[in-house]
Amino acid sequence: MNSVNIATTPSTGDWTGRIGASGIDKRPVEGPVSVTASGVAADTVCDTDNHGRWFQAVYAHDVEDLRYWSGETGRELPPGSTGENLTLLDCDCSNAVIGERWRIGTAVLRVTGPRTPCRVFAGFWEFPGLIKRFTEHGRPGTYFAVEYPGELSPGDSREVLSRPEHGVTVAELFAFRMGRATPELADHVAAAEPDLPGEWAAKVR
Repeated sequence: MNSVNIATTPSTGDWTGRIGASGIDKRPVEGPVSVTASGVAADTVCDTDNHGRWFQAVYAHDVEDLRYWSGETGRELPPGSTGENLTLLDCDCSNAVIGERWRIGTAVLRVTGPRTPCRVFAGFWEFPGLIKRFTEHGRPGTYFAVEYPGELSPGDSREVLSRPEHGVTVAELFAFRMGRATPELADHVAAAEPDLPGEWAAKVR
């Protein structure tokens, strides 16, 4: 793991719209950092309608994706720039399987699904068209539920403890949810329903 990132204070601007403030501006911190079912200790969550529920307790993205978007935006995007709590190294988290269980540090995390891009994200980057571009790129990063609380530190390794046989990935669920599904993908994604949070399972149905 490259870094653990938190927002210590809310960010405000025209791009926060009706929510008034956002916790998207996360910065690396030194470990260890506690993580519980409520999320990463001391992290700021403002829009609780769309973030911070038990199945969105931790959000991760990959260093390689930050490098990609640095090239697309023409500016350096440091760890935390997508609002991620965990910036992962040598890990393709968008292709993790829904329901997959990871041990990082002393915590056990369970993959629940993709992040959906929003106008706050686009405004934070000052990048018109980001929602469309992010969707087309198809690498949304991964939300986790916290199965066992623990502590995380930069440099912690990742161990995959189990992986459901259905094989439905975060990226595939993202494509389905963003209207890019074929009938074959729809049938495939349906197999992940038992491992999805109830709200997302209902949307898949």
